[in-house]
Amino acid sequence: MKKIVVLISGSGSNLQSLIDSCHTGAIDARIVAVISNQGNAYGLVRAQQAGIPVCYLDAKQYTDRQAYDSALLKHIEQYQPDLVVLAGFMRILTPLFVQKFMGKLLNIHPSLLPKYPGLHTHRKALENGDKEHGTSVHFVTEELDGGPVILQAKVPIFAQDSEEDIIERVKAQEHTIYPMVVKWFVSGRLVMDEGKAVLDGNILPQQGYVDK
Repeated sequence: MKKIVVLISGSGSNLQSLIDSCHTGAIDARIVAVISNQGNAYGLVRAQQAGIPVCYLDAKQYTDRQAYDSALLKHIEQYQPDLVVLAGFMRILTPLFVQKFMGKLLNIHPSLLPKYPGLHTHRKALENGDKEHGTSVHFVTEELDGGPVILQAKVPIFAQDSEEDIIERVKAQEHTIYPMVVKWFVSGRLVMDEGKAVLDGNILPQQGYVDK
């Protein structure tokens, strides 16, 4: 059975969707560890309740990003994971880390990439008067939120929406599409080849898989 390590910083709602999918067998894999850079992240509680080993790595204990990522790398490697999943991990990873797990490192970003990389994506969509917003699952490369997109989900933005309304709408989609992409990967259907996302032998377009 394939092994997954999940990195988090917050409440862990996407982590919970992955735990549930592994538990039901929808994903034929096992989450072997959950690691957080925040000691009070509720996702650590979710993992413990599911019997998954947890670890809190405090950035304040390391001299710089390189030192932190080296420690993170060493901790992850002991589990020999087939896949590393970023589920709301709020740190920019160093090239050393990304290169080590290139091709088996996934992230979910709350925008329709390449639109709105970085933070405050929901606020930007509102301020710019966008009619739709969404979320993207992508392979991680050294470019921030710039790796090849695998799958996107769109949500409407209504005139009366608050930022919180959009956040909740996007999260609902994330909880569906992230387990789906992880399932594709662990079943061998999804790979990254020469900087492209490839599903069932077909190079995916810029916006990822589209159900025609």
